[in-house]
Amino acid sequence: MPISGVKQALYGIEALSAAEKCRNTSPCIHTYVFTLSLTFVHDSCMILIVDDKPENIFSLKTILELHSFPTDTALSGEEALKKILRHSYALIILDVQMPGMDGFEVAEAISGSSKARDIPILFLSAANTDKKFITKGYSSGGMDYITKPIDPDILLLKVKTFYRLYEQNRELNRIQSSLRSEIEFRKKVEGELQEAMRKKDEFISIASHELKTPLTTIKAYIQLLERAVDPGDPTRMYVDRTLVQVQKLNNLIVDLLDLSKIESGKLKFNKKVFNFETTLSNALEMIRQTYPDYQFVLKGQADVQLYGDDMRIEQVLINYLTNAVKYSPDNKEIRIDVELRPDKKLYVQVRDFGIGIQKDHQSNIFSKFYRVEDAANRFQGLGIGLYICAEIIRRHDGAYGVDSEPGKGSVFYFYIPVAVNVTLSQQSVGQI
Repeated sequence: MPISGVKQALYGIEALSAAEKCRNTSPCIHTYVFTLSLTFVHDSCMILIVDDKPENIFSLKTILELHSFPTDTALSGEEALKKILRHSYALIILDVQMPGMDGFEVAEAISGSSKARDIPILFLSAANTDKKFITKGYSSGGMDYITKPIDPDILLLKVKTFYRLYEQNRELNRIQSSLRSEIEFRKKVEGELQEAMRKKDEFISIASHELKTPLTTIKAYIQLLERAVDPGDPTRMYVDRTLVQVQKLNNLIVDLLDLSKIESGKLKFNKKVFNFETTLSNALEMIRQTYPDYQFVLKGQADVQLYGDDMRIEQVLINYLTNAVKYSPDNKEIRIDVELRPDKKLYVQVRDFGIGIQKDHQSNIFSKFYRVEDAANRFQGLGIGLYICAEIIRRHDGAYGVDSEPGKGSVFYFYIPVAVNVTLSQQSVGQI
């Protein structure tokens, strides 16, 4: 049914008067309003008005455009469906009683379209508002309804509400799309980073293996040369120095191989029950031969049984002792303290009286490739030895740390549980 003649006339006069007022005020203002309206239509989705009565469309269109809502129109359900396929709309104002397809049929067709199903539909009708009518409207896909004759204020309130929701949904969709793009980008970067890390680990592993073979041969020949040279021969000093440097290179290659195994999850541990005192004695004997000018002072009882990989624990001890020597060039005393604590954990610390470490660097000292900037300029190294030590201690259910003061030296320590009730089945080769 059409809107009442009085209401229709009032809407038309109101719209024409407002437009005439704009034109009479200033040509510049008229031009500005016209340009703004075109920009709004271009940038925002329109409201589609569907009614078989041109006079009803004119009235609704006038009310909405006076309040800066861009509109589009269709005189039938069929025309409306064609336009919906071609354009996007923020809201559809749909008359119920139309020849051909009525409003309910159009709404059902829209709700079945993947492109248009989310467009809110506001029904217009002069029909009664009983429960059956309202139920049919909502079940057809409508979001709300308004009855004729139309109250412009109520119409504008409902349109503004739906339009605001549309703008909010569009903004949410924009944010969601942006987040999705960000996630995809990060996944791509992460994949590229993982591939680069894999290639890096593969290169380190291959290079280390290739270096280890000729280095072993060189070391063997130098050891033969050492035996052939008389202890009093002046060249013996150069042979000994060469052996020290070869051993440093060998330790570096071993560290690189261990790093590659840690990164790939293939670092093996041959766990068994062993005596820690024997392991510590072997480490001290090796380090004393390498650094005969240093004094290594052992304090405490080390005669305890541990369950783990004795070679890996010895590797930790040698690394701690080597670092103590390296970073205390002016003080030749290194102290090793061993203590069995009441909680059945063996505590081991290595103390030097060297350059020390600043407080803000201590939390990162066991990180991979981390080196204190001041020390890196004076002492050689890659910053992976302590990282490997930390991994070994973790795999033995232990803990580690450092206490240091610049200019007074450092204490590197670790503690691991002693062997208690270890079964024979546990004393096997393990890969972690």
